[in-house]
Amino acid sequence: MFPEPVARALADYRALRDAHGVCWGEPPLTYVVQAWTTVFLYTRYDFWGAGLRQLAERHPELPQDGLEDLLGGVDADRVVRDALGGDVVDNLAALRLTPDGVTLEAITQVVLDDRPFRTSLLLDSSRDEPVTVVVDGTAYEVPPRGAKVVGTGGSVTADGRPVDLTLLCRRAAPAAVRVRAGFPCRWSVTGANGQGWYPEGAPHKVDALRRPYFHGDDLVVAVPAEPLTVTVARGMEYASAEIVITPEAGAEALVELAPERLYDAAARGWYGGDLHVHLNWMGEEPAAPELAAAAQHGEDLHVLNLVAGNVASERVYDLEALAHWAGQDLPWSDARHLARIGVEYRNDLVGHLTAFGLQEPPQRCHTGFQGTADWPPNAVACEELRALGGVIGYGHPFHTAFGEGDPPDVVLGRRRNCSAREIVADAALGLIDALDVLNHSSVAGTAAVYRRLVGAGNRLAVTAGTDAVLSFCRRGTASSPPGWERVYANVAGPLTAESYAEAILLGRTFATTGPWLELAVNGHGPGDTLDLAPGQRAEIVVTSIGPEVERLEIRTAEGVLAQGPPGRLAATLVADEPTYVVAVATGPPHPRTLHRRGVHAHTSPVYVDVAGSHVAREADVRWCLAWLDRLEALLREFGRFDTGDQLDDHLEVYERAREVYRGRLA
Repeated sequence: MFPEPVARALADYRALRDAHGVCWGEPPLTYVVQAWTTVFLYTRYDFWGAGLRQLAERHPELPQDGLEDLLGGVDADRVVRDALGGDVVDNLAALRLTPDGVTLEAITQVVLDDRPFRTSLLLDSSRDEPVTVVVDGTAYEVPPRGAKVVGTGGSVTADGRPVDLTLLCRRAAPAAVRVRAGFPCRWSVTGANGQGWYPEGAPHKVDALRRPYFHGDDLVVAVPAEPLTVTVARGMEYASAEIVITPEAGAEALVELAPERLYDAAARGWYGGDLHVHLNWMGEEPAAPELAAAAQHGEDLHVLNLVAGNVASERVYDLEALAHWAGQDLPWSDARHLARIGVEYRNDLVGHLTAFGLQEPPQRCHTGFQGTADWPPNAVACEELRALGGVIGYGHPFHTAFGEGDPPDVVLGRRRNCSAREIVADAALGLIDALDVLNHSSVAGTAAVYRRLVGAGNRLAVTAGTDAVLSFCRRGTASSPPGWERVYANVAGPLTAESYAEAILLGRTFATTGPWLELAVNGHGPGDTLDLAPGQRAEIVVTSIGPEVERLEIRTAEGVLAQGPPGRLAATLVADEPTYVVAVATGPPHPRTLHRRGVHAHTSPVYVDVAGSHVAREADVRWCLAWLDRLEALLREFGRFDTGDQLDDHLEVYERAREVYRGRLA
């Protein structure tokens, strides 16, 4: 399925993984260290809190802002120990080294017959002196009250005596299960303690809710001859189904099970896509294109945008695949499933861009890493990506919770944290097309910025990008399947890269973690513009499908116009000034959504012009101007530039944007 340059790159990634572990030798930026720790720490455990507490011990003189900049230098093993707070997780047993002796704690794993078993082991010392532990013949020194994570599959010696490892695993008689739905699906086969079982060769994937899964159909799974739960699902348009079985030892049990469809978006002309998915970007198992194909079909994800991108160095993962397939549908595409490869253009100070539909690779994929200059501005990248045919948006835009009433300095923060800081300038200059309002981070905060931007007169489509990484197996939302959030676009005619891109450019979209959300204003949907006379009325109807929705909202530039329970919500708008109308659906955490903060869906606007005037709410325009002032100050304080002219290039972009916003005030 893939050409020789892609195969060579995949072999290189395996070599990097083998030599360096999960982080593949990447420089230790904060999110690189966090990536390693979150293989063991899922959402209930706090990397940030444990890391900041450790740094506060080292640097009591520094404020928290200063500590956050040092998170890449924490003792990551100790952060894992401290964040777990004495808990034990399934993939990390703990050897407690106390003044009174040695104790092993583990969630016992089932192993078939005499097959080999390996796991990770946390060496956790509460002693006041160093202690040496020998694991599989290698000696590790654990510092006083320190911690170290190692791998083991054989023997452990502490205090000169062997440690009894029988708690780590128990042997079971083997059996087999064949799972079949008649079409590709997502499967979970779980046994004791929620332990997952997988077909041979499948990566041992676990989603953000710690549910094991794999994709395909008519697959055989080696399992223990014990009670098992088999669950089948297929993306957000389907429910799930499950059955409990106990296969006989030495026999193969057939499970025929199919998920029930909740809604059929394509039948209505809507196609759901995930615009931000990485094939490889560090992780436990380097991912071949076949894994992306299985995931896309197993999730019935209509559009998949794989993106090449760097992590913390010059290396751009999957650049070879982009060079080979740019401008082409990937080999597993069909009439209902479209896959393309694009790029994530990355600068950690002013934001990350994703591009869908590129015809050629760009000349540059990142700036500002490993001490290089934060130059040129993202605006230059936008112009290049657009010239190459890309539909461009900012991904995972913001990472903290804030509301519409908060000033820009609260939103912008102070750290190099990948936030979409340049978006206010690029939107005013017409250089971007979309914003991933649904992302793995702060949806509420991003939605607040989005509505400010639209209220200030910018036309941007709502989109979604999960930032799923297929090479990760156990890293929360990153290891969840692609398409757990989607942007649905109303496509005219057959699904193609061109028709899908056009629908996004026209703003005919809504984004969702699962629910169907529909908006009509006088019968018009997202992306349309109504030109009303002063005092004219518009009838608004919002409908939703999905058991996870708790509340519907109708919002305009002035705020919430109406709210109510799920299903259907109607309201009347009197057009006294230009505005926009969007629909929002929310709900608490639910098994059908993998976002840690609950259920979200958000439409692009229906624009309501009045007597030919487009919305440009003064409060929103002035908010954007204040944003640009604060952004300029941030660039002067934290930007890295080789010459003064490089900073001036950024400031020139901001000044052009200011002229646009000032013109709207006039």
